[in-house]
This record gives sequence, structure tokens and C-alpha cells, in this order.
Amino acid sequence: MEIINLHIESLIFSANPSISYDEIKNTVEESLDTTISDETLQSALAELMQKYKEGDYAMEIIEISGGFRFMTKPAYHQTIGIFLRQITHKKLSKSALESLSIIAYKQPVSKAEIESIRGVNSDYTINKLLEKDLIEILGRSDGPGKPLLYGTSAKFMDYFGLKSIEDMPKPKEFEPEDNQIGSPAPIEEEQNPDKSIVKE
Repeated sequence: MEIINLHIESLIFSANPSISYDEIKNTVEESLDTTISDETLQSALAELMQKYKEGDYAMEIIEISGGFRFMTKPAYHQTIGIFLRQITHKKLSKSALESLSIIAYKQPVSKAEIESIRGVNSDYTINKLLEKDLIEILGRSDGPGKPLLYGTSAKFMDYFGLKSIEDMPKPKEFEPEDNQIGSPAPIEEEQNPDKSIVKE
């Protein structure tokens, strides 16, 4: 059982963002060239989850979105959130953060809706956010032209230290002085700035 536990632990650690029960079973069986019963696998998973839950670890294994993954425990979310926000602010321009904020709070949202709120063309910033895997395409709207709909990704959750989208601060929680988003944009982010929308 100990060997199986170690293999499962390594899979969950390397999974991005999570690994399903069937993926764990199929991979471990092929790796060890043996058949593993559901009872054995479920017991191994339960032992690992209990080990990290009760032990002196900053992480725990949780079952989320149909899979298993390592997550930091709630006690450390603030520390990680501060660190990840610092990294994000260094890499994202003000326009990218504006668009990301709109997508996070309005998702699923179309490009036209984002541009309506910002008042500028958002092609460049949306492409940058897609490149950084902070947002993803959720599908198409039923409206005219069936535009693409955007939402935040699993990487967005990791960047901001969120366990779920419900953990995002509510707009009313912001103080007036904190109602500014973004930071001075790096040079590389400003090479292709968004252009104002010109209405004829």
C-alpha cells in the first residue's frame, strides 16, 4: 500500500490543475504493471487526504471539479495571495487588469460587453490574457453573431490564491482608495496598447 500511496501522491502533485480517479487508476496500474482494486485505490486516496489534512503541512489534497489536487490550506491563502498579486501586477498592464477584472466579475462575458464597459478595443488585452492562461473561452452566446464568451481559468484561481470564485471580494468591500486596479505597465505590454473605440 505504501508504494501505491507514493505513486498516487506523485501524480496528484504533478497534475495541473487536477487528476481524475480514473486517470490515477489507469496510470498507476500501467506503471506498476498490476491491477488495483477500487477498494485499494479509494483506501490509498483516503489515507493520503487524511495525512495532509491532519499533518503539519501547508498543503492538503482535496477533491475538486471531478479530480484530486494539492491546495494550500486556508491559513496560508493570504500570504500566497499577496505573493501572487505582486507577481501578477508586475507582468500585467493596467488595461489587462481592467479587462481581467471585468471578466472575473461578469463572466461569462463577451468581448463586446468588455469593450462597452472599458470604452476601448480589447482585442490585444484579451489575447494577452488568453496567452497567459488567466482566462478561457467558455462557449458562445445565443445572441446575434454568437460571440465568444470568456471566463476565468484555473490558473487565475492559483494566481490570486482563491479556492473558488466565490472567494473574490465583493465590489462593495473595496474602499475608495483601493478602487484602483493595475500598476504602471511594463514596456513590453505597452507595445500594442488598446485603441479607443471610435463610434461613427
